[in-house]
Amino acid sequence: MKLIYPFFVKFLSKLSSSTLTFGFLFLTSFSMAQNYPVKPVTIVVPFAAGGPTDAVARMIAVPMTQFLGQTVIVENTVGAGGTIGANRVAKANPDGYMIFLHHVGMSTAPALYPKLPYDPVNDFEFIGQVVDVPLTLIARKNIPANNFKELEAYLKKNQEKVTMGNAGPGAVSQLCSMLFTNKMGIKLTEVPYKGTGPAMTDLLGGTIDIMCDQTTNTVANIRADKVKVFGTTTLKRLKSLPNIPTLDEQGFKGFEVVAWHGLYAPKGTPPAVMEKLNAALKNALANSEIKARLADLSVEEASAENVSASGLKKQLESEIKRWTPIIKAAGVTAD
Repeated sequence: MKLIYPFFVKFLSKLSSSTLTFGFLFLTSFSMAQNYPVKPVTIVVPFAAGGPTDAVARMIAVPMTQFLGQTVIVENTVGAGGTIGANRVAKANPDGYMIFLHHVGMSTAPALYPKLPYDPVNDFEFIGQVVDVPLTLIARKNIPANNFKELEAYLKKNQEKVTMGNAGPGAVSQLCSMLFTNKMGIKLTEVPYKGTGPAMTDLLGGTIDIMCDQTTNTVANIRADKVKVFGTTTLKRLKSLPNIPTLDEQGFKGFEVVAWHGLYAPKGTPPAVMEKLNAALKNALANSEIKARLADLSVEEASAENVSASGLKKQLESEIKRWTPIIKAAGVTAD
């Protein structure tokens, strides 16, 4: 022992302070990850409360709370098509206590915002894809059209007067509107909101005329006959709305827009924490009550392959490649 101890002290003295600091931080991070979570976890939603992305977050928050043993809080940080909320999480402490739920808008931001303050691919860790949400084309109840052909004629005749709501630049509702009006060859007055929750309120009140929005925000109002619905943005009819034809079968061949949602954490979040968050997400999606609620809204949970870090990253990179040329060709920017 007398021989070993001096040698050990001499060895430590030769280690650089940076090496010792790294070792300390590693052990601290490992300890934090093993005990995670010891306080509530916040899911940041970059759109208004009551909207479709908010609905998805609140659905998974309850089973995630049960799995993690700490409350999972949903917090809305709205504005700029979701980029304010995204930037907030990108700059947050990477300890797993602030995570982020966003939809396809995560992949359109680079093309829409030339001065984007974060990198969607490199400034986040990937927890996993959550769900795929189809959209519906709806209008105020008293719009003078009763089917898609009548709506098409009405919009072409009154395009200067018609208002179309969306959740802001980069939101899936805005992307759907852009594709819809481009395909029809018309230009409507776009009315951006901080989420389609408030946009739906105005549509129900007759303040705006038409909107393209996710089923999580529209199915209840469609069933209650509070809005008129003119089609879905899927290639096959929705199980929850079997009598509503797709836009594809009504002449808009190949028209498909699906709002896929992913769950992210700040870059540098410890791997052990990421594993727990991924396990909590998988547990939420396996919950029988959640499955039933999602099915009722024609929402599909992501495949087992995509409820993973690699699956979500692959999806994001693929969608950036898909949407960037479309947005640039349309000449749409948010700055």
